[in-house]
Amino acid sequence: MPSPASTPGRARRGRRRAGIVLLALLLGGLVAFALSRLNLAHVGHALINASPGWIVLSLALMGLSLVMRSVSWHETLRAALPDTAIQWAAVARATMIGVMTSAVFPGRLGEPMRVVVLSRRLERPQRQVLPIVAGTVVSQTLMNLVALVILAIVTLSAVPLLGGHVGGVVIALSIPLLVTLLVIAGPRLLSLGRLSPSTRLRAAALIVERLLRQARRGLVVFARPRHAAPAVAAQLFAWALQWLACYAVLLALHLEHEAGIAAAAAVLLAVNVSAVLPATPSNVGVFQAACLVVLAAYGVAAGPALAYGIILQAVEVVTALALGVPALLREGLTWGDLRRRAEEAEEEELRSVTEASAGESAQ
Repeated sequence: MPSPASTPGRARRGRRRAGIVLLALLLGGLVAFALSRLNLAHVGHALINASPGWIVLSLALMGLSLVMRSVSWHETLRAALPDTAIQWAAVARATMIGVMTSAVFPGRLGEPMRVVVLSRRLERPQRQVLPIVAGTVVSQTLMNLVALVILAIVTLSAVPLLGGHVGGVVIALSIPLLVTLLVIAGPRLLSLGRLSPSTRLRAAALIVERLLRQARRGLVVFARPRHAAPAVAAQLFAWALQWLACYAVLLALHLEHEAGIAAAAAVLLAVNVSAVLPATPSNVGVFQAACLVVLAAYGVAAGPALAYGIILQAVEVVTALALGVPALLREGLTWGDLRRRAEEAEEEELRSVTEASAGESAQ
């Protein structure tokens, strides 16, 4: 018989897989409909005539951006774990493996995967260090939100369809602030939920409160300027390199006269927003649709726009595999270990949250 602790994890995986199947079917129908409206000869012509030199440059820029992300994460980890020796090489490998996991498997398994890979390399009990490492990912998420805000400002001020509305910029700027306030003040606000007469509401409040407290531990980097400055700078530089990689693909397809550097920012913003709930590995299909919609605003025809989405995603996947496979081999892991370890990390988090909630409810 399955243990009570494993039942919620299995049920959650079952719901997630069913949702992925439904989304994949819907996505397949949308892609088929889109292809029926496209002139595939134009897509093939654009792909064949792409300049390989610019594509190679895009690959190099994308790879360097991943290296800079590992530098940022390393500084964030040093701030959260000042008494623990953390090698940058181990952080870099975990970063590459996480990116490759997201590129190969559907769902957002890359984040828990890199947390697990790095935690096993630290000289502290994994159960003790795992929540702290997971909390540092929240810090990087906030840095990413700042980068997305910058991209949104560039997009809103440049795309004619949006007209550079100031209100949109203000809303975009408020997102990181609201998330930060929620992480900082959330536990105290949720403590009021523990006074509720409803057992279910009290349990839910305990779970969310614990998760927010864990996330707040990862924000310690922002209170330590010696680590915060290089962490934020490296993360934003990584985004800038990705931005340039997107522009290099525009140059490869000779689209710079129709869609310039601002269009590259809009594409990068769109593909990241569309990847919030990925339904397929690397968000195939949705990724291309996002590129089509954005480039259409700049007057790019559907054929070259689809070719752009294909090449840009190929650049991301090839970069992830080229850096992730050697890291995987160096860590002594196999392809089967990727999904198993990521799912174990999610189950471990769920189990620890449930145990903590049960203990606090008993008190």
